Amino acid sequence: MGLKGSAFLAIWHDIAEGEHGEYVEWHTREHMPERLSIPGFRAGKRLHSPNAERYVFGTIYAGDDVEVFRSEAYLERLNNPTPWTAAVAPSFRNFLRIACERIATAGFGDGGSMATIRCDLKEPNSEGALRESARPLVEAVLTLPGVCGVHLGVARSEVSRVRTRETELRNQMSEKGFDVVLLIEGSFRFALEAALPMAEKLAEATGAVKSPVTQIYETAFTLTSEDMQVQ
Repeated sequence: MGLKGSAFLAIWHDIAEGEHGEYVEWHTREHMPERLSIPGFRAGKRLHSPNAERYVFGTIYAGDDVEVFRSEAYLERLNNPTPWTAAVAPSFRNFLRIACERIATAGFGDGGSMATIRCDLKEPNSEGALRESARPLVEAVLTLPGVCGVHLGVARSEVSRVRTRETELRNQMSEKGFDVVLLIEGSFRFALEAALPMAEKLAEATGAVKSPVTQIYETAFTLTSEDMQVQ
């Protein structure tokens, strides 16, 4: 399947102690099906790293294009949360959510693990250099042992910073954003972990990014828009 479309919404967060089970049930049974029923949403992946000090959970939503993530249909759902969503939202902690334009991808299918490498641009005008090196970068990372898919995205914070009713339900948060994110899918965790130092070096070798922050997750649940059409 892979990440279809030309954009993705990347989310990292924690959940209050004692609320993990309720969060997982809600996310699996209601929240992801609701999101994948919105026009333009193509696939969703829930990520889990139970031993992480921060950002134990993550979600990646693939979309047709970045405008999907501020579309009328999506904003309608964000401003009209379900009762279950209203009950779960206050348990979110350290919430970071940014829409990204996908500028390069390599590989096919889905991995059982995913690493996220968030970076800053070296200079405000470094995006052009990144775009020029995007294809060689993802193809080089794909050759690393254990890697089966690579996606490079540029943050479009102006799309995802719109305040909604769901924003108000979560506690006030001020997480540090990012300019660029590399999503690396792995066929198994240990090989992916071993590949990450080189993946960081390859990203920094473009000369366009700095300060990589890397985390690795298990892919806990995946859902597609096609799944929602099967009754």
